[in-house]
Amino acid sequence: MRSIEDASGQRCVDLVRGARGWAFVECRRDPEDAHGWRRMGVPAGGYGSQEAALDAGLEAARVAVPWLAEEGAA
Repeated sequence: MRSIEDASGQRCVDLVRGARGWAFVECRRDPEDAHGWRRMGVPAGGYGSQEAALDAGLEAARVAVPWLAEEGAA
């Protein structure tokens, strides 16, 4: 649904829809690796709607993913 990258373009937080509803997950990519984005954990959340994921989900992501809050992203 939405992807928020850090300034380096090597980390991001994705808001995704899964079996338990909407959630966020931190991802990374390595410039020397052609694989692309890799999830750094399992999606966290379970929000009932896109709006809830954008509101509460991003707020929770700022707590769980330090660079997101530091950069003032989203």
